[in-house]
Amino acid sequence: MNRQFDPATPELMDRAQPVTPELERDLANLRALNRAYGSHRLIREFLRRWLKPSTAVRVLDLATASGDIPRLIARFSRERNARVQIDAIDQQRASIQIAQTLSREYPEVYFHCADLFEWNPSEKYDLVFCSLALHHFGEDEAVRVLRRCRELSRGGVLVSDLRRARWMSCAIWLLTATIYRERMTRIDARLSAARAFSFDEMGHLAQRAGWRDFGHRRFAIGRQAIWIDPP
Repeated sequence: MNRQFDPATPELMDRAQPVTPELERDLANLRALNRAYGSHRLIREFLRRWLKPSTAVRVLDLATASGDIPRLIARFSRERNARVQIDAIDQQRASIQIAQTLSREYPEVYFHCADLFEWNPSEKYDLVFCSLALHHFGEDEAVRVLRRCRELSRGGVLVSDLRRARWMSCAIWLLTATIYRERMTRIDARLSAARAFSFDEMGHLAQRAGWRDFGHRRFAIGRQAIWIDPP
């Protein structure tokens, strides 16, 4: 099953738009999918390894959408009695506005409307996360994303995404025909399944980006991740 990616046809959530009920429903659906189908579980696995009790850590979340990953990290850090400062960026202003509204109880999370290639912090981060974003890019751009993740971190990097497979496309078609039937979610989810990188392709992207001594593993359900452990 070949990857199907056309840069002239961005996913609906990637298009410039105001905050609308349709966008809010779509982002709510994405949060539900992340909770139910493995993305949050994957993040927690690495937080258990990397976030030690009673430590202070600077974290960056790239392509944050409505901010469910930063909120997950913040909750986990509270349970560990760790102090985190989280910068969460996304290029879509409407998504950032929704994320800020949902995150009023999380003062440790700072949201920024910014392009990840242009984000220029005063210092590097201890941990950098990028979840379910790589398939939004063409191959060469995805390599740039991985290089940027590495440049922004002085410690750990975790990039997770879907894993392209025929069964995954069939499952998403069924799921968006029966449960998550809203137009934006249905169109974008099906595009995402077709645009995801295979397991071998994602490993090759990391190699092209100059990653060395990185981990790469399949996760449930239809997820994969590449990572660099903190020193």
